[in-house]
Amino acid sequence: MYRARKRLGDDRLHDAGGGVVADGMQTDQVADTLRKLAVVFADFEQRLEATPLIRKLQRGRFELTDYQTFLVNLRQQVKDGALWMSRAASNIGEAHLELRSTLMRHAVTEHRDFRLLEADYLASGGDVEVIRAAPKNVGSEALSAWMFHEASRPDPFGLLGAMWIIEGLGSIKAKPWGQKVKDRLNLPDEAVRFLLYHGDNDADHMEEFQEMLRMVLPDEAVAERIVMTARVTARLYALQIEEIAA
Repeated sequence: MYRARKRLGDDRLHDAGGGVVADGMQTDQVADTLRKLAVVFADFEQRLEATPLIRKLQRGRFELTDYQTFLVNLRQQVKDGALWMSRAASNIGEAHLELRSTLMRHAVTEHRDFRLLEADYLASGGDVEVIRAAPKNVGSEALSAWMFHEASRPDPFGLLGAMWIIEGLGSIKAKPWGQKVKDRLNLPDEAVRFLLYHGDNDADHMEEFQEMLRMVLPDEAVAERIVMTARVTARLYALQIEEIAA
């Protein structure tokens, strides 16, 4: 990874006038982009907290049917995750092979995550055929269409903003939510593995996210697209949760 990033930095030296300047420009824009993404995520958290489903969870009124409905609705979007990552990787050009490789690794790591949701549903008393046959809700349809649209663009670097939202949700919210569900419903760990797993593992992904930003920045247009993609993804993800009857 280091050599690939070094080559990218070297390519920018001619425009920046020197390695120190190039490194400083990159560091500044990465930091500025992260600050803007943090604002987007804070707004996203507020929207999630206002949804009926999450309000019930936070106020201790969450029921087993709420949890099972949550799993059913989340599965369809999670199943698409590795698919849009793979498509995005296939549309990244030769100038950013390291980013392509990173996205491919993510796709391989996560392409079976929807099976965890199925197992949680089964362990909580649900029928696995029900969760497999359920259609996407309105928000999930919109989110999936948006992600595949972005992934189909040449060099779809804006999807880093979408990853910030989705991986950030896993890193910050998944484990607390999973623990609340477990305690409220008196469920075994086997019924909340998806949430607990992502709470423990997505923090590492967030560190890798900064490395991916360095692979494509500094570039003002790319930075703006990353933030815009994060905003749209956050809105549509929140809509997905809003559509879950609670």
